[in-house]
Amino acid sequence: MTFATIDPSRVQELTDQESARLNDATHASRALYQQARRHLPGGVASSYQLRDPWPIYIDRGQGCRVWDVDGNERYDFHNGFGSMVQGHAHPAIARALERRFDAGSHFGCAVPEIVPVAQELARRWGLPQWRFVNSGSEATMDAIRIARAHTGRDTVMKIFGSYHGHHDAVMVSIGNPVDVDWSDPNNLPSVPYGAGIPQAVVDLTVPVPFNDAAAMETRIATLTAQGRKPACVIMEACLMNLGIVLPQPGYLEAVRQLTSRLGIVLIFDEVKTGLTMAAGGATEKFGVRPDLVTLAKSLGGGLPTGAVGGSAEVMAVIEDQSVVQVGTYSGNPLAMATAWASLTEVLTPEAYAWLDHLSDRIADGCNDILRRHHLPGYAVSTAAKGCVTFADALITDYASYIEHQNVALTELAYVWNMNRGIFMTPGREEEWTLSVAHSDEAIDAYLAAFDEMAQALTR
Repeated sequence: MTFATIDPSRVQELTDQESARLNDATHASRALYQQARRHLPGGVASSYQLRDPWPIYIDRGQGCRVWDVDGNERYDFHNGFGSMVQGHAHPAIARALERRFDAGSHFGCAVPEIVPVAQELARRWGLPQWRFVNSGSEATMDAIRIARAHTGRDTVMKIFGSYHGHHDAVMVSIGNPVDVDWSDPNNLPSVPYGAGIPQAVVDLTVPVPFNDAAAMETRIATLTAQGRKPACVIMEACLMNLGIVLPQPGYLEAVRQLTSRLGIVLIFDEVKTGLTMAAGGATEKFGVRPDLVTLAKSLGGGLPTGAVGGSAEVMAVIEDQSVVQVGTYSGNPLAMATAWASLTEVLTPEAYAWLDHLSDRIADGCNDILRRHHLPGYAVSTAAKGCVTFADALITDYASYIEHQNVALTELAYVWNMNRGIFMTPGREEEWTLSVAHSDEAIDAYLAAFDEMAQALTR
């Protein structure tokens, strides 16, 4: 396909115009930011909530809509960084929360609700043993500790460019260091993601490219010869930090065969894909079962919770208390009550059929717009998760992402959508998460905004 020539100055002009328009519409957020920054660095609770020149503060949400503190109403395609596949204030979640709160909100003890939730997760993922935590970062942290204890080894292998939470072991090789030699996929560097991460910890985590099982096997052989055989490979079955990068045919099966043969624990980080990509997450979607899986985000129905699931063999290090897996709020009764309501009343087979319908509509619509306007890019969507990748070639790993992505278009798309009633995540890392509350009307609004932007770019 021949792509239209996109004038960078036109993209910048539109971005400047739309940014000014968004700033003019968020004066209450600006005022709150001035107050918040006195005691909150950057005026936010997390650096991922930052926005220049000020963050957008959200006041409330209902169904598939949110309202900011200025009263601006938008369809929510952000959905709490992918957490709210149930939609906002779902009645089933509200009922469960009220019932459980009336019976007490926290005890720091085992509660009955943990049993059926674990049973349902075991059924969906085909992994018999589960422990609950409070976030995705805790889940991946504990999974790595379990893998290390099970194997007696220390090295962690991950995919270059993937994000697995904010603990030291995985805050490595996420962003793009300028000196990476992408021509040598067998020797990608371990680079800390920000300050405060000890080099000794960084050196224990070794990155490899996505969609390249041969490079993984070569790197494992090199590490083994050095006496540094990995304890685990932690990865997303579908790379979610670069838009959405799908696994190439046979890749996950090759990784599963390789890790099984070499006695390396395979961890699927399903914090983003779990319950959003399918009822049993990417594990169900792609038909490859890991040794350990990590969940969070959408599991709690809006409350902070997470989980680690695994085979009886690997999870035995918790059963025999070799690994001390603890957490004051782990299995919190409020979070378990909302998780159970979500699993049984909200994220039903009918709900996934609806998400598939919406997913097909938004992906087909975006791809049609891209074709009609000859824009470089393609849409990927599967159930609740999806994105438009602005690139002139297929993205298969971080190297191709760096080479082909159009950063300027992604920045324009964010402010453009925000000004047309579409609430988005900034950038392209997680472009949209649909919810069961989304309607065809919401999809129509998204496609109309996208088509309008395409026309403005190509006129």
